[in-house]
Parts: sequence; C-alpha cells; structure tokens
Amino acid sequence: MTVTSVDKDVDNLTLTLVADFTAPVEQVWRLWADPRLLERWWGPPAYPATFEEHDLTPGGEVRYYMTSPEGEKYGGWWRITSVTPPTSLEFTDGFSDQDGKPNPEMPTTTVRMTLAERDGGTRMELRSVFDSREQMDRLAEMGMVEGLKAAVGQMDDVLAG
Repeated sequence: MTVTSVDKDVDNLTLTLVADFTAPVEQVWRLWADPRLLERWWGPPAYPATFEEHDLTPGGEVRYYMTSPEGEKYGGWWRITSVTPPTSLEFTDGFSDQDGKPNPEMPTTTVRMTLAERDGGTRMELRSVFDSREQMDRLAEMGMVEGLKAAVGQMDDVLAG
C-alpha cells in the first residue's frame, strides 16, 4: 500500500495523508498534471473520475465528476492557487451541482500537495485544511478519509502502467 500515514488533527483542522512511491518526483507529478492519468486514480475505485477541464495555472480551474456504480454523477472542482511543477500544487477543492457549478451549500477545503525525493523515490504529502470542525466532521461522515486513502492507493498501479 502506497499510503504510509493519515493524520486527522482536529485542533488544527487538518487532514494529512502521506504516501511513498518508488517512482521519481517527475513521474508522480505527471499523475496530477495529465488529466487522463488523474482520471485513473482520483476518486475511490468504484467511482471513476472524468475531468472536463484541467488548467493547472494560478487562477485556473479543474472540473470533474465521479460516476457511481449506479451511474449517478457527483461533481467537483478545484481552483488553483499555486503551482510549482514538479513539486507542489495548492488549490481550493469543492463540490459541484448537477450543472457543474460550485455548490455553495457544500464545504470546501484548501489543499496543498507536495512531492519530495526520498530514498530514491518520492514522498507525497497531501494536506487538507478545513474552515471549521463542523465542516471537517461533515466531510469525514461523507467518507473523505476512506475515499482519499482508496484513491491514492491506486496511484502505484498507474505508475506501473
């Protein structure tokens, strides 16, 4: 399993996932930078993602949806705040309505992804920051922790392919 730790810090309102890969930093970066590769791992295994927009520049937007086994579509979006290829990406992550527009009734998180060389491979740290304890609890109840672990757990297969 790629995921080496998950730390839910309720005092600081953060969820930090750490994963280690045998692949070099540039190769792991491509899993974020190439929307077709991102589709192969973003989201839990039973909910494949389709990326319709993928602009990894500051101010750029990423829009996608995940499809359930029953065919239901669940939309999401990122607003890119910072990008430093191939080592970091920061974005606001949120949910979309049925028309693909940001859903203001759903929580958003601030995400920072970093990649660093470690032992000839790559360590990825994915830190989500929540606005409130209620928001953190709501997303946890929706399965965010399990879904994130399952999604990142697919990255090794994509890197091997």
